[in-house]
Parts: sequence; C-alpha cells; structure tokens
Amino acid sequence: MSTQPYILVLYYSREGGTAAMAKQVARGVECVIGIEARLRTVPGLSSQGYDEDMMALPATQEDLRGCAGLVLGSPTRFGNMAAPLKQFLDDSSALWLQGALIDRPAGVFTSTSSLHGGQESTLLTMMLPLMHHGMVMVGVPYAVPELRATEAGGTPYGASHWATETGDRALDDNEAAICRALGRRVAEWALRGSGA
Repeated sequence: MSTQPYILVLYYSREGGTAAMAKQVARGVECVIGIEARLRTVPGLSSQGYDEDMMALPATQEDLRGCAGLVLGSPTRFGNMAAPLKQFLDDSSALWLQGALIDRPAGVFTSTSSLHGGQESTLLTMMLPLMHHGMVMVGVPYAVPELRATEAGGTPYGASHWATETGDRALDDNEAAICRALGRRVAEWALRGSGA
C-alpha cells in the first residue's frame, strides 16, 4: 500500500450522477504531484434503487482518519445530503472526540434531479459536520472560468450537477471541469498544510 498522502473522495450515489462527479474530482486530485485520490463510497440503507458502483470500495472510518483532505459528495435529498452519507458521518464521533480531522481541507459536491432542486442548500448542509470536525472548507472561486460559463451545475460552495428527473443527463464539460478544479484545490491545500 502507498504511503503517499491521499484525498478521500467519499460519496453516495443512487443513479450514477454523483459517482460520475466523484471520478472527475479524483482526476483533479491526481493532477497534483505528491498526493493521490482514494475513491470510496457508502452503501445504501436499503437495497432499493442503490447504484452498485464497482469502481469504488466501501469507505471505513480509517479511510477518513488517514486522509490528508476530504471531498464529500451526495445526491440532494430535500436540500440535504442523502441518509447513507449522513449515517457514515454520524459514525465518525470517535474521530471528532480525538480531533483527528482538525485543519484538514474539505470540499463538497452534489447532484440534483431538478435544476433548482437544492444544490446550494445541500452543499451548505454537507459542510456543517465537516466544520464540527474542525476541517477547513475549500470552495470553487470564480477564477475557475467554467463557473462563469455553466448553465446547469456549479457553485462557489462546491461542484454540482443537474442530472434531470430521469437521471440520464451526463456531466457536461463545465460541470466536469468544476469537479476537477475542486479536487485539485483540496489536494493543493492539503499539501500546503503538510508543509510539502
């Protein structure tokens, strides 16, 4: 196993949109020399409608403990993160008690079925448990040109994607670029914090 620091790209996906975003975030991380992406998912709370993404292994609390930074992704559920991802974070209280994640950079991303389906509120609520952990939030600045050009997803709070109600709309070029920019920024901040 590599001893290189890693950014944990942790997500839950039901229809595949969030999984596609996670892969783009990981590509952005991998653009930064000296750090790697660790792509992990969480299982659904029921088997109904769960997208079994065979490209990512199930996340453990040790994956979270050992990360140099975190990028967290979820589909929107009524303006909030999906319950399976919230459950994983709820189980991280031992790490919180130890202060294990203090000062590590973190970013967030989401996918919605409707264009105004709560992308920004989901991103903001996903930040709350990370801030309780003492993590430092990294967003997407307007210096990323695709943020000004996007007509579907993308916010300064984090990457987002409009998948449509049928979930069949693939990431467009702007959305994918914003995902990669977020991954790259979190990786760069993690290396700054490590003194590398």
